[in-house]
Amino acid sequence: MELTTCARPYARAAFQFAAEQNALENWAGMLKTGAAVVQNDTVNVLLGNPSLTAAQKADALIDVCGDSLDDSGRNFFHVLADNKRITLLPQISELFEELKAKQEQSVEAEVISAFPLSEPQLATLTEKLKNRLKTEIRISNTIDESLLGGVIIRAGDLVIDSSVKARLAKLADAMRT
Repeated sequence: MELTTCARPYARAAFQFAAEQNALENWAGMLKTGAAVVQNDTVNVLLGNPSLTAAQKADALIDVCGDSLDDSGRNFFHVLADNKRITLLPQISELFEELKAKQEQSVEAEVISAFPLSEPQLATLTEKLKNRLKTEIRISNTIDESLLGGVIIRAGDLVIDSSVKARLAKLADAMRT
């Protein structure tokens, strides 16, 4: 089963609880911290150790996260461990952020370019995306020199790839057929 499918009910439950408690920012932070810790190679090996109980795995993760977790966050991590889903924290965190952005009527957009974009370029892209998606846009710029030129825009489910690299790949495919 796809990891996102497994993570979705946990993300929804965490989001619903956080929204009821007016703690969306706090929960977003706890989930991001947990996701980052789970992706650490040493922690990942520890969590995959079959000789540890679910409670021991959760406690180890909670210890590493330290004071960034409150009681409800610690309980959530124990539930994940009990259900053998603790390694899904990166996907849960990502889905939680999507739910949070949807409620806040905003979308996180990533613009990947070969070179850093200027503030006016980012402002223009933000405005065009805002008009297209009919929502507020939070934009970030990532550099990937392998693109050669152009940009890739990822905003929610929308992906626009107008990079030179993608165009060359299309041309190569067309020439092969």
